[in-house]
Amino acid sequence: MAQVEKRGGLLRKSSASKKPLKEKVVLMYDEIFMTEDPSKCSPRFWEELFLMKVNLEYLEGKLESLDGEELMKIKDNINCLFQHCIQALGEEHPIRVVNALQTLCALIRGVHQKNKSTSGFDIINMLMGFDKAELCMKNLMESLDSLLCAEGSESLKSLCLKLLLCLVTVTDNISQNTILEYVMINSIFEAILQILSHPPSRREHGYDAVVLLALLVNYRKYESVNPYIVKLSIVDDEATLNGMGLVIAQALSEYNRQYKDKEEEHQSGFFSALTNMVGSMFIADAHEKISVQTNEAILLALYEAVHLNRNFITVLAQSHPEMGLVTTPVSPAPTTPATPLGTTPPSSDVISSVELPLDADVQTSNLLITFLKYSSIVMQDTKDEHRLHSGKLCLIILTCIAEDQYANAFLHDDNMNFRVNLHRMPMRHRKKAADKNLPCRPLVCAVLDLMVEFIVTHMMKEFPMDLYVRCIQVVHKLLCYQKKCRVRLHYTWRELWSALINLLKFLMSNETVLLAKHNIFTLALMIVNLFNMFITYGDTFLPTPSSYDELYYEIIRMHQSFDNLYSMVLRLSTNAGQWKEAASKVTHALVNIRAIINHFNPKIESYAAVNHISQLSEEQGILRRST
Repeated sequence: MAQVEKRGGLLRKSSASKKPLKEKVVLMYDEIFMTEDPSKCSPRFWEELFLMKVNLEYLEGKLESLDGEELMKIKDNINCLFQHCIQALGEEHPIRVVNALQTLCALIRGVHQKNKSTSGFDIINMLMGFDKAELCMKNLMESLDSLLCAEGSESLKSLCLKLLLCLVTVTDNISQNTILEYVMINSIFEAILQILSHPPSRREHGYDAVVLLALLVNYRKYESVNPYIVKLSIVDDEATLNGMGLVIAQALSEYNRQYKDKEEEHQSGFFSALTNMVGSMFIADAHEKISVQTNEAILLALYEAVHLNRNFITVLAQSHPEMGLVTTPVSPAPTTPATPLGTTPPSSDVISSVELPLDADVQTSNLLITFLKYSSIVMQDTKDEHRLHSGKLCLIILTCIAEDQYANAFLHDDNMNFRVNLHRMPMRHRKKAADKNLPCRPLVCAVLDLMVEFIVTHMMKEFPMDLYVRCIQVVHKLLCYQKKCRVRLHYTWRELWSALINLLKFLMSNETVLLAKHNIFTLALMIVNLFNMFITYGDTFLPTPSSYDELYYEIIRMHQSFDNLYSMVLRLSTNAGQWKEAASKVTHALVNIRAIINHFNPKIESYAAVNHISQLSEEQGILRRST
């Protein structure tokens, strides 16, 4: 018997003697793409259409093959198809509903793909017609809301969310997607919250719900009143907020796990053995090969939650078992339209793992720790523009956290100590720290470690000025809290001081190149002001008197760097050039540091000369300062 193949909407027999046969649904699509109403000759046309399995590839391909003029000729039929899809969503037969949802996805994508250069109003007219658009979208949103809130098929709910994501992401710029005006008017916010607040729904649909909410919040957020922003900012239901936090935490954990797996695979391979033999001269190049696709969609959701809703700050510290340590089977995801933004949601089984009971041998974690680990990976490589923006968003989120009073309270809480294993960029001059040696400390120490790590590892030709400014701002905000609340944090401050001084040296060494692109004096002023905070108010937040000695020792030891900085800014501030005012501010800010250097340096040099010591040890230097 001759076999039958299905390809491109054709039912083709292997025998070449007969013409290929088309699927019935394809024949029906062809009728829709004619200028006449297909229901004239067949009154039950629309009823039969939604009983047929959708051929997405053929429908989208057909729309793409038509030019603008041909598309306008069949506008009435497309409008009719769109309206009948919406009507089918109210049917009791689930097959009709599924096929209607998939057809709507294909229509929306196909028409937008064909009309990228046209205005949003033209696309609305092509899909629904201006005169019926408001009623069509009202009925569509009400049907989707009912399906999402009903205790029905999880597959239907999944398709509803995929349709909404398709609707939201068809344009490159979400604010140019005029159809979303109807989504603003006919809100589905409560349906999204319901999914997040119920564990079974969250396990199945939490990822799509969180991403959808993050995207809707960003629609014309600075141009008009966005109801999703207003509603998200006042959510105070604990179950809903915790649900959102769990979804975000799992998505970030999944990224961290994938990166760790690739890193271990890379280290155990042939290249690792080779570098052990010939040294680590190629270690930086090797590291660049470890690449896992970042998840900006979920990062955006975290930013919006932290930025808009103060109640969400409590979720950051909500403890749960470390997700990466729990292994669960992965179930296949249902067949749905492609996930937008190039992100893949974690499996529902993995999301449910965070609700397992705590084990005495399992390290507890929370959303903030997971985010810090994620940031430490993403912020390693900012040469790529995509990762640069991702790193910037991480720093913006950290800035929001560092500004919040409650967040600072648990960041600095001595009773909330965690072992945070941040990823560090491989560098030739340092060894990789052993994970087992990590101490349990307040979470603010991990934030400061992350900032120090960024400062040390990004002094390069393509200097990420914006990221450095944000990094220093985070440190400044944390110090302001410590000063205000007199929190004496036991932290290795010397690492921060050393990193800041090395950054100043880098700015001076590359003055000509950097000044052609950036105002380096803004960053230099911020660094000097951090030292001024330590000098002026250090007695309120440095842990011990010896910490002050270490600070003065570090300033005096590196006095040449501060002297060079003063010479550079003095030179530019006395010239009538572009940087006169900016350089003058740094000149004035250096008063305290120069006073310390000018007071102690002659005494130390005199002591060294009398005792015939070429270079004083740290203990000798501190002793001379105290005397």
